[in-house]
Order: sequence, then C-alpha cells, then structure tokens
Amino acid sequence: MSSVRLPFRDGYYDVRPTKIVALAKNYAEHAREMGSEPPEEPIIFLKPPSALIGPGSSIILPRRSKRVDHEVELAVIMGKRAKNVPASKAFDYILGYTIILDITARDLQAEARKKGYPWTISKGFDTFAPIGPRVVDSRELDPSDLEIGLKVNGKIRQLGRTSQMIFKIPELIEYISHIMTLEPGDIIATGTPPGVGPLRHGDRIEAWIEGIGKMEFDVLAEDSILC
Repeated sequence: MSSVRLPFRDGYYDVRPTKIVALAKNYAEHAREMGSEPPEEPIIFLKPPSALIGPGSSIILPRRSKRVDHEVELAVIMGKRAKNVPASKAFDYILGYTIILDITARDLQAEARKKGYPWTISKGFDTFAPIGPRVVDSRELDPSDLEIGLKVNGKIRQLGRTSQMIFKIPELIEYISHIMTLEPGDIIATGTPPGVGPLRHGDRIEAWIEGIGKMEFDVLAEDSILC
C-alpha cells in the first residue's frame, strides 16, 4: 500500500489511505469553468492510493495524455472508522488536514465523458495525488475559511477560500460515510477553486493553504525520465 510520511505534531504520520475520495465541482466557479452548473448533491469519485507522492517527488506527465491540469484542494485525513456519521459528529472523526493536488489528464477525461465511460484513467496515473507539506491536527485548525491557492512558475493560477465550498466538510463526511465506510487514514479531497490549467515539462508548482503551509513539486514529462 502506498504511503507518504509527513510531519505531524512532534513527529511524523504515515499517510496510508485505503482510498482517496475526491469531490468534483465543489466550488461554484470551478463548476462553471468546466461548463456546468453547481451540483445539487456532492459528486464523488475515487483516486487510487498508488497516485500518492510526497515532497521531494515529481509529478510525471504521462505520454498518453496531451493535456494534464493542476487542481489544488484541502485534504481531510480521517482519524477513526466512520460509517453513517451525522454531520453534527463529523469533526470527531478527523485526524487532520493537509494539501492535495488532484492532477487530471483533462483530454482523457473529456474523451471518456464523451463516450459515456468512467474517467478513472484521467485521475489515476501514478504521481497524480501529491500531498504535503505536513498534517495539521484537526484540533489546531478551523478549515471553514482558509485561503487556498496555486502558482505555476511563480504566477498565480488558482486563488480562493475554503468558505466557497458548496458542500462543507461535515456534509461531505455524512454523505460519503452513508455510502462507504471511511477507514483511518482515508483522504477526502474536498474540491478545487477556479483557475485550473495545463502543466508542461519543466514547470514548478507551488501550492498553499493558510494554516497548513506550502508545498512545491517539479513537473516532468514521462519521456524525459525514460530516456
């Protein structure tokens, strides 16, 4: 099982999820930039744990895709097994928070949608879930209104606030845990603000969330590391 070791409290935490549950279109302006209206209920999909990478690794652009996009998100890490959890109790089940990038092969996603197929491939390549730079204890951070942003090569691409989420964290935990059991270490990627855009070989990504910090990743084309 894939894992990433991140600073946590006075030591380290091995992020080792059984699943990454991600939210689509959970910021209204992002939904509109993707050509749709904000959803009436959460839209969830899964990313494989094998997509996880931590600080010091690189995002690899697969040769199969011609358009790979960045999406910065607040990640919720579960601390306890959660099944049928009411929103009023949701925060009792959270270990902490970190940053995750939902890297997406946008052309493959569009192709799959056009054919009516699932778009797991577009979200599931190795290195498509960078996380970091640390895990912040849930008791030490109020996630309801934090600045969230991303730069590529020093230029701001995404900038928003977690208060702009359509479905808030307690609602998400209630919704998801009534469908599937969330295990300790599982990750909920809570959606991305507008401004998603393409990545190219040689790019440098800087992503940040207020109260958590920032993380940086290099972007490399798959062909460049196979030569």
